[in-house]
Amino acid sequence: MSRRGWLLFVMMCFIWGVPYLMIKVAVESVSVPVLIFARTAVGAAVLLPLALRGGQLAGLARYWRPLAAFAAIEIILPWWLLSDAERRVSSSMAALVIAAAPILAVVIARIIGDTDRLTPTRLAGLVLGFAGVAVLVGPDLRGGDPWAIVELLLTACGYATAPLLAARKLKDVPSLPMTAVCLTLAALVYAPAAALTWPQTMPPGRVLAALAGLALICTALAFIVFFALIREVGPTRSVVFTYINPVVAVLAGVLILSEPVTLNMLIASVLIVGGSVMAAGRARPAEDEAADDPRGEAVPEPRDREAGDGAHPSGRQALADAAGRADE
Repeated sequence: MSRRGWLLFVMMCFIWGVPYLMIKVAVESVSVPVLIFARTAVGAAVLLPLALRGGQLAGLARYWRPLAAFAAIEIILPWWLLSDAERRVSSSMAALVIAAAPILAVVIARIIGDTDRLTPTRLAGLVLGFAGVAVLVGPDLRGGDPWAIVELLLTACGYATAPLLAARKLKDVPSLPMTAVCLTLAALVYAPAAALTWPQTMPPGRVLAALAGLALICTALAFIVFFALIREVGPTRSVVFTYINPVVAVLAGVLILSEPVTLNMLIASVLIVGGSVMAAGRARPAEDEAADDPRGEAVPEPRDREAGDGAHPSGRQALADAAGRADE
């Protein structure tokens, strides 16, 4: 990768590794609706002017159904579930459970008709990944807070499913206006609940800083950097940072919030991330892999361009593929 590509890559490793920490801090003093409204409204305020420039919103009306569905299962529901769960579990635990999204994505893709062959390596990755989830959430399901774990698993399912929808139904929609519209829809949905639960007193400075960080850095800047990374290195390389996000999240929780790291968490992190890497591999004929683009990346065959890639290393792989095609 170029120096610029590496810089964007490192930025994404941290930008999408610290939201769990910021959410944990924010839910100390504000309600979940206020947190999500602040994040989506500010993010939309930053991205909408960029999308309006050059008339990028033109023609999106005919995609309103898949756009609304994508916003619901990528932002509106998962961000509620994740934020609510972090009122009762550590940010480190939340990050590691969400790291199972690639494992769930492979299973969901198979259910909805993905034809990619499950090789022994990919099957082993699925087994390892689910074993890691079992090791991680087992104690909480037995004697902790099982509903919080269910919320985190549902969040991971949303993150795994939404990009598949984007790749199939929104592959012709430019990524920046799509994100701006989805954030706007989410802000409108949460506005009434946020107004009803608005804090009576000014939250502490650390909470305000966390809200600002979530909105400006982890949402608005994150998507701008993400799209720039896709254009710089392509959709396949652009999502490798998601393997590093959980490590960043755990380190942030330990160093800043003094969250404990148990042996179960260490074992689970190795199994989940390792299983994700293995399960994300694709079985492709040798002649398919010989077709490279000018940047040296394999070019998906027409079947893949239409159906999207269900075997992705993160919930954002199929979205990255769709965004890369739309932006290019």
